[in-house]
Amino acid sequence: MARPRRKWRPVSIEAELREEFDRWESKGTLALKLLPYVLLAVGVVVTLLRPMGDEPVHLTVVLGLSITTALWILWFDTLHPAWHDNRPLMGFYYAGLMLQIAGLVALAPWYGFFAFTGYPQAFHLHGRWRYAGAAATAMISAAAFLGGVGTINAEDLWTAWLAVGALSGVLAVALFYFTERAVHRNDMQRQALVELHEANVKLEAALAENAGLQAQLMVQAREAGVLDERQRLAREIHDTLAQSLAGILTQLQAAEQTIDDPATLRRHMTAAMTLTRDSLTEARETVYAVQPAVLAEARLPDAIGAVARQWSQVNAVEAAVTTTGDARPLHADVEVTLLRTAQEALANVAKHARAGRVSLTLSYMEDLVTLDVLDDGVGFDPEARRANGSRNGGFGLAGMRQRVQRLAGRLDIESEPGGGTAVSATVPAIPAGGGD
Repeated sequence: MARPRRKWRPVSIEAELREEFDRWESKGTLALKLLPYVLLAVGVVVTLLRPMGDEPVHLTVVLGLSITTALWILWFDTLHPAWHDNRPLMGFYYAGLMLQIAGLVALAPWYGFFAFTGYPQAFHLHGRWRYAGAAATAMISAAAFLGGVGTINAEDLWTAWLAVGALSGVLAVALFYFTERAVHRNDMQRQALVELHEANVKLEAALAENAGLQAQLMVQAREAGVLDERQRLAREIHDTLAQSLAGILTQLQAAEQTIDDPATLRRHMTAAMTLTRDSLTEARETVYAVQPAVLAEARLPDAIGAVARQWSQVNAVEAAVTTTGDARPLHADVEVTLLRTAQEALANVAKHARAGRVSLTLSYMEDLVTLDVLDDGVGFDPEARRANGSRNGGFGLAGMRQRVQRLAGRLDIESEPGGGTAVSATVPAIPAGGGD
């Protein structure tokens, strides 16, 4: 029983990487969406629990501005993600967000926690505006770090604020640059994975189509082989048995008309018996050519040798078989093709060549195997045979050529009147079990 073929499937690492990227992106997106609200809530709670110094907390102003900021982020960022590609609108959103963060830090420096929101929100901007947003966030965070606007003004820390803000801005811009490069690299990897997935899909489709075409070609090849064999049998019967039976019938009819002439009657009966024996021999040869059972019992060189010996005994013509190279088992189609070629070539020699000797040479090479059949008969003009359409003997030269060409091989015929004939069949040396 033939083992089922394994169906090729693309490597699953591509799908796993895409799923991993999707998981990272979904988790990161959720965290970035929740981060502003969490930091804002921390700022509100800490401001209400631990006011700075003796300054009173303006509860109404703090809560009002905090709620306004939360609604601002909710409306522009969370509820309408489709707006993120609108550059002017996102510029307006980010400018308003910076003003509200600055106002909250001015009210209470504990909102410095919330000021960090300005960094991830700056990615809604494009190009150099992102770095401007990172620098603005760094300056606001520096004010919160130094205790708020009141402390900076009271202790004249404006120079320190500028220094801390500038240093923080440089670090933030550098961090943004490398972060942007990393995001760009991730986008490129994602695009590469998308293209790889599309290529795998196309490859799977191509393989499926190729498998269908291969199956269709195999069916057509089998059908063509069956048709060729039927045509060969029809020609065999027409060229041998049908003609012989017609000749026997003619002799018997002639004998019936000469019953009163014993000598003539005996001559016609002898001719009929001779034709009958010849017909029986032809029928045996035809049956033998249909089923190459000899290949099941012997290797190809031995099978060709057996065919040659039987042919030599029947036709009283010397036939010599020679094998060169590394004789090895070949694919069944290759061995059958070469055996059929030998049989048909010998049949043509017996019917047309009037040869006294035939030599068959089976040559094994690394990638090819060749069968040469050479006789010393009367020869013929190959072009003239093709022109007048004569196809005597089995499936003839055209049938041999079709068999050999079906295996991507070549059939060469060299002959001239009075110079004998050389038939050479060359096919790929496909090993046994290969080339299915």
